[in-house]
Amino acid sequence: MPDSAERTHHLSLENLREDYWAGVLNEQNCETNPIVQFERWLNESQAADSKEPNAMTLATVSADGRPSARIVLLKEVSDAGFVFYTNYTSRKAKELETNPFCALTFWWDAVEKQVRVEGRAERISRERSDAYFRTRPKGSKLGAWASHQSEVLPSRQLLEEQLSKLEHRYAHTAEIPAPDFWGGYCVVPYTIEFWQGRPNRLHDRIRYRRSGESSWLIERLSP
Repeated sequence: MPDSAERTHHLSLENLREDYWAGVLNEQNCETNPIVQFERWLNESQAADSKEPNAMTLATVSADGRPSARIVLLKEVSDAGFVFYTNYTSRKAKELETNPFCALTFWWDAVEKQVRVEGRAERISRERSDAYFRTRPKGSKLGAWASHQSEVLPSRQLLEEQLSKLEHRYAHTAEIPAPDFWGGYCVVPYTIEFWQGRPNRLHDRIRYRRSGESSWLIERLSP
């Protein structure tokens, strides 16, 4: 028998569970356009005081087929797709450049809703990225310049020193340009699934699947 120092730690979560009663989702109360449906649910989440309802998990795949995921913030949604911004030298961006197929997941616990998006990421125009960058707070602009996102950082102090240099450089400058290595992606959706929690794990799942350029097929999925 191994001694206590060699024992594998085990945490049981089998009794950690919730039942869901907040709503119902059926084909009759779904919008024909999934983007309109998404906006409706996003507004419901905001009204329920969800923290950062535009937060979404972005899942990408590396060149050798290994998945990775992280939280990013949705900054725009339209019939064209879901837009977010990042450093183009980051891991997520490098993976999207190699394999543009990706997935997004939104989870709004206050209203017991989830949205899953599968699609293809495309860079948006430089002009559009620059226009959004101009709306950011000054600290966020400087942070974009200071961070070599996803690269190994020897210490926090080096990052703060770089930020301090940038603060001094732009102390009396009203306009801070967007870095060439920073910009946006638009995830053009192929499928969008809406999940509404229901009792006994018999959840409602409605999937929109592209059928042509501008039309969508609506399907119910088994929970």
